[in-house]
Amino acid sequence: MSNDLFNAAVWEKAWTEDPNATGNKMKKAGIGRTSFDHKAKSFNAEVFSAEGRHRSERIIRWIEGQGVDFQGLSVLDIGAASGGFTVPFIDRGARVTAVEPNVPLSELFRENTARFDQGQVELVHDVFEELDIDARGWSNAYDLVFVSMCPVIVDWESVERVLSTARKYCYISVGAGPREHSLLQAVLPLLTGQEIHPESSDMAYLTHLLYLKGYSFQSIITKETKTTESSYEEAIEEVMQALKTHKLIPNASARQIVTDYVHRTYPDGKVVIHQGGRYGKVLIQLQELNMYTRPETVRA
Repeated sequence: MSNDLFNAAVWEKAWTEDPNATGNKMKKAGIGRTSFDHKAKSFNAEVFSAEGRHRSERIIRWIEGQGVDFQGLSVLDIGAASGGFTVPFIDRGARVTAVEPNVPLSELFRENTARFDQGQVELVHDVFEELDIDARGWSNAYDLVFVSMCPVIVDWESVERVLSTARKYCYISVGAGPREHSLLQAVLPLLTGQEIHPESSDMAYLTHLLYLKGYSFQSIITKETKTTESSYEEAIEEVMQALKTHKLIPNASARQIVTDYVHRTYPDGKVVIHQGGRYGKVLIQLQELNMYTRPETVRA
């Protein structure tokens, strides 16, 4: 067996240089902080829908199942978006510092957290990667640091930066395989003449490096799906934007192929899209390094 399997430097370099790692794909596609401005309202509606709240509750309960009590907990929510996790954290008794650089999402965050008292929540409208952690007094300052599907995590260096702010726990979720999008998957073969196969997984790099670096952690990989309904225009534009992450140019020819397929396949004008994929969740334990044991249930 190659010793590279146990060589952390090799894995760090591989993650940084992997062209199919999420961070590198987004960078090459030109996806930045303002790329999601037009989706802010629809994203917010989805996050605070019954299905969205159920999804966040499942994740929070998984964290609680590892012994994390949110009552009185200080939380740093990095990439907080419109507050889909911040709100239930505070409802459970936590004090939250949220970091979100996107303007429309920050405005929605303020609306969604307006009911809370001063001191329960603080919004830092800035880019986490550019913040001076020491100057802010954030080094090892938060009981729980929470990063859910946020492009802050792009390589091991970015993981270490996040970990430097945590005192007890750090939760990170990343993709564990290619994202599934029924419409995109249907049109890609029409554009490339090839089927799409898994190329990379941030979760593989993350968990292996945590293991090699000696961290204690709990992890889980699940498959999650959701179904949405869009108009022709919304569906076509969504696919055109996604083409960039597959190294395709969203030109007029590609748009025509996508448009023809959508109109042909969904004649009633309602485009039903199934989205999802495999996602990894990791809860890193920084103080209590042993396995958590739930209190025994007293039976009558």
